Amino acid sequence: MPSPMVKKGIWALGAAIVAIALAVAFFPLIASTQIVRDRIALEMSAWSGYRVELGAAPVIDVFPSFHATLNNVTLSDWRDVSRRPVVEAERVEIELSALAALIGNVVFSDVRLIRPTLRVVPTGPFYLPVSPGGGRIARSVDAARTVVAANPASPDLGALPSDPFGEVEFSDGRIVIARNGEDVEIVTSLSGNVDWSSVNRAGKLSATGIWRGESVSIDLSSPNPLVLFAGGAAPVNFALKSNPTSATFEGTVNTSADSFLDGKVTFNSPSLRRLLEWSKSEMAPKAVIGSIAISSHLTGNAQRAKFEDTELTLDGNPGTGVLDVSLTGAVPSITGTMAFETLDLRSFLSTFTPLTSDANGDPDQVDTKFVDKVVLDLRLSAARASAGSLDMTDVAATAQVKNGLVVFDLSDATALGGTLQAGMRLDRTGDVDVAELRMHATDIDGAIFGAATGMTDLMPTGRGTISVMLKGPAQSWETMLENADGSISASFGPGELKGLDLPAFLKRASQGGFFALKEVANGTFPITAAELKAGIANGVIRIEKAEAKSEGRDIWLSGLMPYVGSGLALSGKVFPAGVDRTTTPAEATFFVGGSWSVPFISPIPQVAPPQVAPPPASVPD
Repeated sequence: MPSPMVKKGIWALGAAIVAIALAVAFFPLIASTQIVRDRIALEMSAWSGYRVELGAAPVIDVFPSFHATLNNVTLSDWRDVSRRPVVEAERVEIELSALAALIGNVVFSDVRLIRPTLRVVPTGPFYLPVSPGGGRIARSVDAARTVVAANPASPDLGALPSDPFGEVEFSDGRIVIARNGEDVEIVTSLSGNVDWSSVNRAGKLSATGIWRGESVSIDLSSPNPLVLFAGGAAPVNFALKSNPTSATFEGTVNTSADSFLDGKVTFNSPSLRRLLEWSKSEMAPKAVIGSIAISSHLTGNAQRAKFEDTELTLDGNPGTGVLDVSLTGAVPSITGTMAFETLDLRSFLSTFTPLTSDANGDPDQVDTKFVDKVVLDLRLSAARASAGSLDMTDVAATAQVKNGLVVFDLSDATALGGTLQAGMRLDRTGDVDVAELRMHATDIDGAIFGAATGMTDLMPTGRGTISVMLKGPAQSWETMLENADGSISASFGPGELKGLDLPAFLKRASQGGFFALKEVANGTFPITAAELKAGIANGVIRIEKAEAKSEGRDIWLSGLMPYVGSGLALSGKVFPAGVDRTTTPAEATFFVGGSWSVPFISPIPQVAPPQVAPPPASVPD
C-alpha cells in the first residue's frame, strides 16, 4: 500500500498532467478564434441562403462557453441589388462548437437574435419573407422533395438529409411590411424560439407577440417538418391563444400542389363582436352575439373545406351539424345544416345586421357591407328558440346571403299558442337598399301575443290570425319604419278586450269633454269577434276597419296612426249589436287623439235628425 505522501504526489502529478493537456488543447483554440471570426458571416450565409453582413467584427468569448457576439447583423436576398434586409438584428449571439473551432471550422448549435426585424411581403393569402435563393436549408428541402416524390404516400424518412439546424431564439422583435416605401409594423414584442436539432428530426416553433394591440401566443410542432417543406404530408399540432380568441388544430397537413388538411379543429371566442373588431372585419362590427365555440373534424384544402361532426355553441346554445366552406369564388361561400337545442334568433341575426340601438340610444345603421363579403346558405332547426320576449318551439329556418340579397326565413315555428312564419329580406340590387319584414301568425292566443309584445291593453284575448308586411328603405330600422309601406290584418274569435270598461266609457262620453282612456280602463269588454284591416304608406298606418263585436254592442274605429311622433287621429262609434248602422244612430261618437301610449277621447255630440213638420190637412171642397 502506498503511503499518504505517495498518494498526494500521484494526485498532484495527475492534476499537472490535466492542466498541461487543457493548456495544449486551448492554445490552438484561442489561436483559431481569428479564423472563426472571419468565417462566421460566410457560414451564416451558407446556412441561411441569404447575404449576411455584419456591422462590426464578431466578438469571440471562450469562457464560460465558446460563443460569438455579432452586432448590427443584416440578412438580405442575394438577388436584391438594393440589399434591403429580410432580417436584421441589433445583436446576434451564436453558440459555437469548440471541437470544430480547433480546426478552424464554424458549427452553430444555438443562435439568439436580440431585437430582430423580419420583413415580409404578400404571398397569396399570407405574408411571408422573401425565400432565399440557396443555402444549406434550401438544399435540404430540395433533397427532401426527391425523397417525397419517390413515394408521396409514405416517403422514406431514413433517406432524408440530416443537416444540423439547432435552436434559434429571438426576443423583443417585430414583423414589418413595406408600404409606400415605409415599414409598417404588423407584430411587435415578438419573442420565442425554433427548436429543430436537425432537419430530419421533429421541430417546434413557440412565439408570443402583440398583434393589433392584443398579446398572441402560437405553438406549432411536427415530427417531420422537412417533409412539409418538401410538399409532403406530416402530422401537425397548432395552438393559438389570445384574449379575443383561441384555436387549435391536431391532424395531418399536406403542402403539395394538391394540399389538404385532415384533423380536429377547435375555435373559441368569448365575444364575437370583439373578435370581429380585432380582426378588422367589415362584417357586422356591432354584432351583439357573445361567445362562440366550435369543435369539428376538418377536411379540405386551400379551395374547399368541410367541417363534419361540428359542435357549435352560440352564447351557450349548443348545436350540431355540417358546414362546407368554399374559397373558389370571389368571396367565401358557406353552406350547411345546423340543429340546435336552443337558439337566440336575435343574436344569430345580429351577426349579419345590427338590430339594436348603439351606446347612445341612437338607431344603428343597417350594415349591408357583409353582402359583398360572403355567400351564405344555412339550414337551421331548433327544439326551442327565442326572439326577445317571444318563445318558440320546433323551429325551422334558413339564412341566405347571395347576389346582393340577404334573406332570413322562419318557415315554421310553434309560438304564441299557434304557428308562426316570419321573414326578413335586405335587397341591395337596386339603386336604393330596401328592407322587407313579414309575419304571419295563425291560430294564436291573443293573450299570449299581448304579453309577448307588451300590448296587453285592447288586445283581443281569443284565438286569431295576424299578418304584417312592411317594406321600406334600409338606411336604418328607424327610417325603414318611418317610411314603410305595407299592410296589417288581424281577426280574432270570442274573447275579451282588456283595459276597457265600456259602460264607464259610454257614461263618461255622455258627459262631454275630453278624457284619457286610462280613466275607463279598469274593466274588460267581452267580444264575440274582432277584425282589423289597415294599410301603411310612408310610415302612416291608415286603419280601414277596426271592429270589435259583442252580444250587446259593437265598437268601430277608423283613421290614421303616424309612426313618427306616435300620434293618433282616429274616429269611432259605438252601436247596438246587429243593427243597420246606416239607419240606426250611434250610442256614442268620439275622436281619439293623443299618442299610442296615452290616448285621449273627445266625445262628439250627437246631432238629432231634423224634425219635418207634417203637411197641413187638406180642406174638402
